[in-house]
Amino acid sequence: MLVAFTLVLAACASTGSDDATTTAPEAVATTVAPDSGGDTATTTAAAAATTTPPTTMADPTADWPEEILFGFIPSEKQEKLADTVQPYMDYLTEELGITFEDIITADYNGLVVAMGAGNADLGAFGPFGYVQAQEQYPEIGVLIQSIRFGSDLYHGQWFTNDASICEDEPVVGAYEWVDGVPTIMDPTEVSALQVGWAYNDGVLGPETLDDGTEVAQGLVCTAPLEAVVGKSIAFTSATSTSGGVFPQLQLFNLGIDIEEDLEYSYLTSHDATVAAVYNGDFDIGLSFDDARRTLRKEKTDVGEKVIVFNVTDDIPNDVVAVRGGLPESLQLAIFDATKAYLDTEEGEAVFDEIYGWTDIRLARDEDFDVVREAAVKLGVAEE
Repeated sequence: MLVAFTLVLAACASTGSDDATTTAPEAVATTVAPDSGGDTATTTAAAAATTTPPTTMADPTADWPEEILFGFIPSEKQEKLADTVQPYMDYLTEELGITFEDIITADYNGLVVAMGAGNADLGAFGPFGYVQAQEQYPEIGVLIQSIRFGSDLYHGQWFTNDASICEDEPVVGAYEWVDGVPTIMDPTEVSALQVGWAYNDGVLGPETLDDGTEVAQGLVCTAPLEAVVGKSIAFTSATSTSGGVFPQLQLFNLGIDIEEDLEYSYLTSHDATVAAVYNGDFDIGLSFDDARRTLRKEKTDVGEKVIVFNVTDDIPNDVVAVRGGLPESLQLAIFDATKAYLDTEEGEAVFDEIYGWTDIRLARDEDFDVVREAAVKLGVAEE
Protein backbone atom coordinates (compact mmCIF):
# COMPACT_ATOMS: atom_id res chain seq x y z
CA MET A 1 0.00 0.00 0.00
CA LEU A 2 2.83 2.40 0.84
CA VAL A 3 4.45 1.69 -2.55
CA ALA A 4 1.14 2.19 -4.38
CA PHE A 5 0.50 5.48 -2.53
CA THR A 6 3.99 6.69 -3.49
CA LEU A 7 3.37 5.82 -7.15
CA VAL A 8 0.07 7.77 -7.13
CA LEU A 9 1.81 10.87 -5.71
CA ALA A 10 4.50 10.61 -8.35
CA ALA A 11 1.92 10.33 -11.11
CA CYS A 12 0.01 13.39 -9.83
CA ALA A 13 3.20 15.44 -9.57
CA SER A 14 4.16 14.48 -13.12
CA THR A 15 0.72 15.46 -14.48
CA GLY A 16 0.76 18.86 -12.79
CA SER A 17 4.15 19.68 -14.26
CA ASP A 18 3.08 18.73 -17.79
CA ASP A 19 -0.13 20.81 -17.58
CA ALA A 20 1.81 23.88 -16.49
CA THR A 21 3.99 23.83 -19.59
CA THR A 22 1.81 22.28 -22.34
CA THR A 23 -1.77 23.16 -21.42
CA ALA A 24 -4.02 22.57 -24.44
CA PRO A 25 -7.01 24.75 -25.34
CA GLU A 26 -10.11 23.97 -23.29
CA ALA A 27 -11.97 22.71 -26.34
CA VAL A 28 -9.26 20.10 -26.93
CA ALA A 29 -9.07 19.09 -23.24
CA THR A 30 -12.80 18.27 -23.11
CA THR A 31 -12.35 15.63 -25.79
CA VAL A 32 -10.27 13.46 -23.45
CA ALA A 33 -12.14 10.44 -22.06
CA PRO A 34 -13.08 10.91 -18.38
CA ASP A 35 -11.36 7.70 -17.31
CA SER A 36 -8.00 8.63 -18.87
CA GLY A 37 -5.03 8.99 -16.57
CA GLY A 38 -3.07 12.20 -16.18
CA ASP A 39 -0.27 11.26 -18.58
CA THR A 40 -2.77 10.00 -21.14
CA ALA A 41 -4.68 13.32 -20.99
CA THR A 42 -1.50 15.28 -21.67
CA THR A 43 -0.54 13.08 -24.58
CA THR A 44 -4.03 13.17 -26.13
CA ALA A 45 -4.29 17.00 -25.88
CA ALA A 46 -0.89 17.45 -27.46
CA ALA A 47 -1.76 15.10 -30.29
CA ALA A 48 -5.04 16.91 -30.89
CA ALA A 49 -3.28 20.27 -30.89
CA THR A 50 -0.71 19.15 -33.44
CA THR A 51 -3.25 17.55 -35.78
CA THR A 52 -5.80 20.42 -35.81
CA PRO A 53 -5.87 21.79 -39.41
CA PRO A 54 -4.75 25.45 -39.80
CA THR A 55 -7.45 28.10 -40.12
CA THR A 56 -8.23 28.93 -43.75
CA MET A 57 -8.03 32.69 -44.54
CA ALA A 58 -11.23 34.10 -46.02
CA ASP A 59 -10.99 35.57 -49.52
CA PRO A 60 -11.07 39.38 -48.99
CA THR A 61 -12.51 39.86 -52.50
CA ALA A 62 -15.36 37.40 -52.06
CA ASP A 63 -17.95 40.14 -51.43
CA TRP A 64 -16.69 42.52 -54.13
CA PRO A 65 -19.23 43.36 -56.85
CA GLU A 66 -18.47 42.51 -60.46
CA GLU A 67 -18.79 46.12 -61.59
CA ILE A 68 -18.17 49.54 -60.04
CA LEU A 69 -19.83 52.71 -61.36
CA PHE A 70 -17.63 55.75 -60.79
CA GLY A 71 -19.47 59.05 -61.03
CA PHE A 72 -17.88 62.32 -62.16
CA ILE A 73 -19.16 65.87 -62.44
CA PRO A 74 -18.00 68.15 -65.25
CA SER A 75 -15.23 70.53 -64.40
CA GLU A 76 -14.96 70.61 -68.17
CA LYS A 77 -17.20 69.60 -71.11
CA GLN A 78 -18.84 66.25 -70.45
CA GLU A 79 -17.68 64.51 -73.62
CA LYS A 80 -14.08 65.60 -73.03
CA LEU A 81 -14.19 64.46 -69.40
CA ALA A 82 -15.46 61.02 -70.40
CA ASP A 83 -12.51 60.54 -72.74
CA THR A 84 -10.03 61.88 -70.19
CA VAL A 85 -11.02 59.57 -67.32
CA GLN A 86 -11.17 56.37 -69.41
CA PRO A 87 -7.48 55.45 -68.89
CA TYR A 88 -8.05 55.70 -65.13
CA MET A 89 -11.06 53.37 -65.38
CA ASP A 90 -9.02 50.94 -67.46
CA TYR A 91 -6.21 50.98 -64.90
CA LEU A 92 -8.54 50.21 -61.97
CA THR A 93 -10.19 47.44 -63.96
CA GLU A 94 -6.86 45.79 -64.72
CA GLU A 95 -5.41 46.21 -61.23
CA LEU A 96 -8.44 45.10 -59.20
CA GLY A 97 -9.94 42.51 -61.51
CA ILE A 98 -13.45 43.98 -61.60
CA THR A 99 -14.98 46.30 -64.20
CA PHE A 100 -14.93 50.04 -63.56
CA GLU A 101 -17.26 52.21 -65.62
CA ASP A 102 -17.52 55.99 -65.51
CA ILE A 103 -20.79 57.89 -65.47
CA ILE A 104 -20.78 61.65 -66.13
CA THR A 105 -23.68 63.51 -64.53
CA ALA A 106 -24.83 66.97 -65.57
CA ASP A 107 -24.11 68.52 -62.18
CA TYR A 108 -23.49 67.87 -58.49
CA ASN A 109 -27.15 67.19 -57.76
CA GLY A 110 -27.28 64.48 -60.40
CA LEU A 111 -24.36 62.67 -58.82
CA VAL A 112 -25.83 63.04 -55.32
CA VAL A 113 -29.06 61.39 -56.48
CA ALA A 114 -27.13 58.65 -58.29
CA MET A 115 -25.11 57.88 -55.15
CA GLY A 116 -28.18 57.88 -52.92
CA ALA A 117 -30.13 55.60 -55.25
CA GLY A 118 -27.25 53.14 -55.57
CA ASN A 119 -26.72 54.02 -59.24
CA ALA A 120 -23.14 55.07 -58.52
CA ASP A 121 -20.70 53.37 -56.18
CA LEU A 122 -18.10 56.14 -56.11
CA GLY A 123 -18.42 59.84 -56.77
CA ALA A 124 -15.85 62.57 -57.39
CA PHE A 125 -17.24 65.57 -55.53
CA GLY A 126 -16.30 69.08 -54.65
CA PRO A 127 -16.46 69.68 -50.89
CA PHE A 128 -19.99 71.09 -50.84
CA GLY A 129 -21.23 68.38 -53.18
CA TYR A 130 -19.98 65.78 -50.71
CA VAL A 131 -21.52 67.60 -47.74
CA GLN A 132 -24.83 67.83 -49.58
CA ALA A 133 -24.72 64.15 -50.51
CA GLN A 134 -23.88 63.05 -46.98
CA GLU A 135 -26.63 65.24 -45.52
CA GLN A 136 -29.26 63.69 -47.77
CA TYR A 137 -27.90 60.15 -47.56
CA PRO A 138 -26.00 59.68 -44.24
CA GLU A 139 -24.74 56.27 -45.32
CA ILE A 140 -22.48 57.92 -47.90
CA GLY A 141 -18.91 58.22 -46.68
CA VAL A 142 -15.71 59.86 -47.87
CA LEU A 143 -12.72 57.84 -49.06
CA ILE A 144 -10.14 59.93 -50.93
CA GLN A 145 -9.07 63.53 -50.51
CA SER A 146 -6.96 65.12 -53.19
CA ILE A 147 -3.63 66.82 -52.65
CA ARG A 148 -2.15 69.38 -55.00
CA PHE A 149 1.56 70.04 -54.67
CA GLY A 150 1.57 69.10 -51.01
CA SER A 151 -1.60 70.97 -50.00
CA ASP A 152 -5.03 69.57 -49.14
CA LEU A 153 -6.55 73.07 -49.34
CA TYR A 154 -7.54 75.26 -52.28
CA HIS A 155 -9.53 78.43 -53.06
CA GLY A 156 -12.20 79.83 -55.29
CA GLN A 157 -10.77 82.55 -57.51
CA TRP A 158 -12.42 85.70 -58.85
CA PHE A 159 -11.31 86.76 -62.32
CA THR A 160 -12.19 89.46 -64.85
CA ASN A 161 -11.51 90.71 -68.37
CA ASP A 162 -11.73 94.31 -67.15
CA ALA A 163 -8.39 95.49 -65.77
CA SER A 164 -9.95 98.85 -64.83
CA ILE A 165 -11.26 97.36 -61.59
CA CYS A 166 -7.68 96.62 -60.48
CA GLU A 167 -6.11 98.93 -57.92
CA ASP A 168 -2.67 98.35 -59.47
CA GLU A 169 -1.26 97.17 -62.78
CA PRO A 170 -1.74 93.38 -63.20
CA VAL A 171 1.43 91.31 -62.70
CA VAL A 172 2.47 87.68 -63.15
CA GLY A 173 1.71 86.03 -59.85
CA ALA A 174 -0.79 84.04 -57.80
CA TYR A 175 -2.78 84.36 -54.60
CA GLU A 176 -2.06 82.53 -51.36
CA TRP A 177 -3.27 83.19 -47.83
CA VAL A 178 -0.48 84.53 -45.61
CA ASP A 179 -1.24 85.27 -41.94
CA GLY A 180 -4.95 85.47 -42.70
CA VAL A 181 -4.55 87.84 -45.67
CA PRO A 182 -4.84 86.95 -49.40
CA THR A 183 -1.43 87.89 -50.75
CA ILE A 184 0.00 88.02 -54.28
CA MET A 185 3.06 85.76 -54.48
CA ASP A 186 5.37 84.29 -57.07
CA PRO A 187 3.61 81.45 -58.97
CA THR A 188 6.34 79.07 -57.81
CA GLU A 189 5.44 79.67 -54.16
CA VAL A 190 1.76 78.70 -54.18
CA SER A 191 0.03 75.33 -53.98
CA ALA A 192 -2.09 75.49 -57.14
CA LEU A 193 -0.26 75.12 -60.45
CA GLN A 194 -0.78 78.35 -62.38
CA VAL A 195 -1.51 78.84 -66.06
CA GLY A 196 1.68 79.29 -68.08
CA TRP A 197 3.71 77.09 -65.75
CA ALA A 198 4.60 73.41 -65.96
CA TYR A 199 6.88 70.83 -64.40
CA ASN A 200 9.66 69.69 -66.69
CA ASP A 201 11.59 66.77 -65.20
CA GLY A 202 10.45 67.88 -61.76
CA VAL A 203 11.48 71.51 -62.26
CA LEU A 204 8.78 74.21 -62.34
CA GLY A 205 9.15 76.68 -65.19
CA PRO A 206 7.38 78.35 -68.14
CA GLU A 207 5.12 76.07 -70.17
CA THR A 208 5.64 75.47 -73.89
CA LEU A 209 3.21 73.32 -75.86
CA ASP A 210 4.34 70.44 -78.06
CA ASP A 211 4.19 72.65 -81.15
CA GLY A 212 6.53 75.18 -79.55
CA THR A 213 3.85 77.73 -78.64
CA GLU A 214 4.45 79.45 -75.31
CA VAL A 215 1.54 79.65 -72.88
CA ALA A 216 1.08 83.12 -71.41
CA GLN A 217 1.67 83.23 -67.69
CA GLY A 218 -1.31 84.19 -65.56
CA LEU A 219 -1.84 87.76 -64.44
CA VAL A 220 -3.22 88.86 -61.06
CA CYS A 221 -4.15 92.15 -59.49
CA THR A 222 -5.86 93.43 -56.35
CA ALA A 223 -9.46 94.62 -56.46
CA PRO A 224 -12.11 94.89 -53.74
CA LEU A 225 -15.09 92.56 -54.01
CA GLU A 226 -17.38 95.61 -53.87
CA ALA A 227 -16.23 96.19 -57.46
CA VAL A 228 -18.44 93.32 -58.62
CA VAL A 229 -21.66 95.21 -57.86
CA GLY A 230 -23.50 95.97 -61.08
CA LYS A 231 -21.35 93.54 -63.08
CA SER A 232 -22.36 90.35 -64.87
CA ILE A 233 -21.00 87.31 -63.05
CA ALA A 234 -20.55 83.71 -64.17
CA PHE A 235 -20.77 81.31 -61.23
CA THR A 236 -19.97 77.66 -61.77
CA SER A 237 -23.05 76.27 -60.00
CA ALA A 238 -25.03 76.87 -56.85
CA THR A 239 -23.48 73.76 -55.31
CA SER A 240 -19.90 74.32 -56.45
CA THR A 241 -17.83 75.05 -53.34
CA SER A 242 -15.22 77.21 -55.07
CA GLY A 243 -17.40 78.48 -57.90
CA GLY A 244 -20.56 79.20 -55.91
CA VAL A 245 -20.84 78.62 -52.16
CA PHE A 246 -17.68 80.25 -50.80
CA PRO A 247 -17.72 83.26 -53.18
CA GLN A 248 -21.36 83.93 -52.35
CA LEU A 249 -20.51 83.68 -48.65
CA GLN A 250 -17.93 86.42 -49.19
CA LEU A 251 -20.58 88.63 -50.79
CA PHE A 252 -23.05 87.81 -48.02
CA ASN A 253 -20.53 88.88 -45.39
CA LEU A 254 -20.09 92.21 -47.22
CA GLY A 255 -23.83 92.79 -47.36
CA ILE A 256 -24.00 92.29 -51.13
CA ASP A 257 -27.25 90.65 -52.27
CA ILE A 258 -26.67 88.56 -55.38
CA GLU A 259 -30.35 88.87 -56.36
CA GLU A 260 -30.50 92.65 -56.02
CA ASP A 261 -26.93 93.78 -56.72
CA LEU A 262 -25.70 91.43 -59.45
CA GLU A 263 -26.58 90.01 -62.84
CA TYR A 264 -25.45 86.38 -62.72
CA SER A 265 -25.79 82.94 -64.25
CA TYR A 266 -24.65 79.41 -63.45
CA LEU A 267 -22.63 77.85 -66.29
CA THR A 268 -22.19 74.33 -64.78
CA SER A 269 -18.41 73.92 -65.27
CA HIS A 270 -15.19 75.71 -64.38
CA ASP A 271 -13.82 75.84 -67.90
CA ALA A 272 -17.14 77.33 -69.04
CA THR A 273 -16.85 80.27 -66.64
CA VAL A 274 -13.26 80.92 -67.74
CA ALA A 275 -14.29 80.79 -71.40
CA ALA A 276 -17.25 83.10 -70.79
CA VAL A 277 -15.01 85.79 -69.30
CA TYR A 278 -12.34 85.23 -71.94
CA ASN A 279 -14.93 85.70 -74.70
CA GLY A 280 -16.42 88.79 -73.05
CA ASP A 281 -19.82 87.22 -72.38
CA PHE A 282 -19.47 88.03 -68.65
CA ASP A 283 -17.48 90.65 -66.80
CA ILE A 284 -16.44 88.40 -63.93
CA GLY A 285 -16.24 84.67 -63.28
CA LEU A 286 -15.55 82.15 -60.52
CA SER A 287 -13.64 78.87 -60.55
CA PHE A 288 -11.16 76.84 -58.57
CA ASP A 289 -7.55 78.04 -58.73
CA ASP A 290 -6.19 77.90 -61.38
CA ALA A 291 -8.90 76.77 -63.80
CA ARG A 292 -7.52 79.02 -66.53
CA ARG A 293 -5.20 76.11 -67.30
CA THR A 294 -8.14 74.14 -68.72
CA LEU A 295 -8.21 76.49 -71.75
CA ARG A 296 -4.47 77.06 -72.19
CA LYS A 297 -3.99 74.70 -75.13
CA GLU A 298 -6.78 76.23 -77.22
CA LYS A 299 -6.36 79.82 -75.97
CA THR A 300 -2.72 80.27 -75.04
CA ASP A 301 -3.28 83.90 -74.00
CA VAL A 302 -5.99 83.05 -71.45
CA GLY A 303 -3.66 83.95 -68.58
CA GLU A 304 -3.31 87.50 -69.91
CA LYS A 305 -6.92 88.13 -70.87
CA VAL A 306 -8.48 86.57 -67.75
CA ILE A 307 -7.06 88.35 -64.68
CA VAL A 308 -7.46 86.95 -61.16
CA PHE A 309 -8.23 89.70 -58.64
CA ASN A 310 -9.36 87.98 -55.44
CA VAL A 311 -9.73 84.57 -53.77
CA THR A 312 -11.98 82.90 -51.20
CA ASP A 313 -10.98 81.51 -47.82
CA ASP A 314 -9.22 78.14 -47.66
CA ILE A 315 -11.39 75.21 -48.73
CA PRO A 316 -10.64 71.52 -48.13
CA ASN A 317 -9.79 69.84 -51.42
CA ASP A 318 -12.23 67.79 -53.47
CA VAL A 319 -12.90 64.16 -52.65
CA VAL A 320 -14.07 60.77 -53.81
CA ALA A 321 -17.13 59.69 -51.84
CA VAL A 322 -18.30 56.11 -51.46
CA ARG A 323 -21.77 54.64 -51.17
CA GLY A 324 -22.83 52.83 -48.04
CA GLY A 325 -22.20 49.10 -48.05
CA LEU A 326 -19.21 49.03 -50.39
CA PRO A 327 -16.80 46.51 -48.81
CA GLU A 328 -14.03 48.14 -46.81
CA SER A 329 -11.41 45.89 -48.39
CA LEU A 330 -12.48 47.15 -51.81
CA GLN A 331 -12.42 50.77 -50.67
CA LEU A 332 -8.83 50.43 -49.48
CA ALA A 333 -7.86 48.61 -52.68
CA ILE A 334 -9.31 51.47 -54.74
CA PHE A 335 -7.37 53.99 -52.67
CA ASP A 336 -4.11 52.07 -53.05
CA ALA A 337 -4.60 51.57 -56.79
CA THR A 338 -5.41 55.25 -57.31
CA LYS A 339 -2.32 56.32 -55.40
CA ALA A 340 -0.20 53.93 -57.46
CA TYR A 341 -1.75 55.28 -60.68
CA LEU A 342 -0.83 58.83 -59.70
CA ASP A 343 2.78 57.67 -59.45
CA THR A 344 2.80 56.71 -63.15
CA GLU A 345 3.40 59.16 -66.00
CA GLU A 346 -0.01 58.36 -67.47
CA GLY A 347 -1.78 58.81 -64.15
CA GLU A 348 -0.04 62.11 -63.48
CA ALA A 349 -1.11 63.40 -66.90
CA VAL A 350 -4.72 62.18 -66.56
CA PHE A 351 -5.27 63.72 -63.14
CA ASP A 352 -3.59 66.94 -64.20
CA GLU A 353 -6.14 67.21 -66.99
CA ILE A 354 -9.26 66.43 -64.99
CA TYR A 355 -8.64 67.77 -61.48
CA GLY A 356 -5.01 68.79 -61.07
CA TRP A 357 -4.34 66.16 -58.40
CA THR A 358 -0.71 65.37 -57.63
CA ASP A 359 -1.30 63.05 -54.66
CA ILE A 360 -4.07 61.75 -52.38
CA ARG A 361 -4.68 60.83 -48.75
CA LEU A 362 -7.44 59.04 -46.87
CA ALA A 363 -10.18 61.60 -46.25
CA ARG A 364 -11.66 62.63 -42.87
CA ASP A 365 -15.29 63.68 -42.66
CA GLU A 366 -14.66 66.22 -39.88
CA ASP A 367 -12.45 68.29 -42.20
CA PHE A 368 -15.60 69.38 -44.03
CA ASP A 369 -17.30 71.01 -41.04
CA VAL A 370 -16.13 74.40 -42.34
CA VAL A 371 -18.09 73.75 -45.53
CA ARG A 372 -21.16 72.74 -43.53
CA GLU A 373 -20.94 75.98 -41.56
CA ALA A 374 -20.75 78.03 -44.77
CA ALA A 375 -23.78 76.22 -46.20
CA VAL A 376 -25.81 76.89 -43.04
CA LYS A 377 -24.90 80.55 -43.10
CA LEU A 378 -26.05 80.88 -46.70
CA GLY A 379 -29.25 79.01 -45.92
CA VAL A 380 -28.52 76.17 -48.36
CA ALA A 381 -28.36 73.51 -45.61
CA GLU A 382 -30.03 72.90 -42.28
CA GLU A 383 -28.07 73.66 -39.12
